[in-house]
Amino acid sequence: MFKHKILADENIDYLIIKRLKQAGFDVISIAEEYRSISDKEILEISLQFNAVLLTEDSDFGEWIFSHRKKAVSVIFLRYNKTDINSIIDTLISVLKKYEASLINKFIVITTKKIRIRDIP
Repeated sequence: MFKHKILADENIDYLIIKRLKQAGFDVISIAEEYRSISDKEILEISLQFNAVLLTEDSDFGEWIFSHRKKAVSVIFLRYNKTDINSIIDTLISVLKKYEASLINKFIVITTKKIRIRDIP
C-alpha cells in the first residue's frame, strides 16, 4: 500500500480526490482542511505530514526549483477538464508504479506524457 499521504491542493477537482480515496489512498484536501492558505504554507504542511503534494498550480515548480523550497514530492497535473478520467487513471498508475521511488521528485503528468525530475 502507498505509504505517503497525498496533499491535494485547493485547485484539485473533487472527482480526483474521490477516486484516489476509493483506490485506497490517504488524501488530505486543502479545500476541506486548510482553505485559502498560501503556497508556502501548503509546502510546509506537505512536509509536516510527509505528504506528496498534488496540484494544478505551476507556481510550485518555481517554489521548488527557483526558491529552493523543500517538498516530499510534487505531482503537477496538466489536462483539459474533458480528459479528467484519463488523467485520474494515469495518476493512480504513476502512484502505484513509482511508490518506492517517489521521494524528492517533481512529476508532471499530462494526457500524453509523464516527466519526472529530481528535486534539488
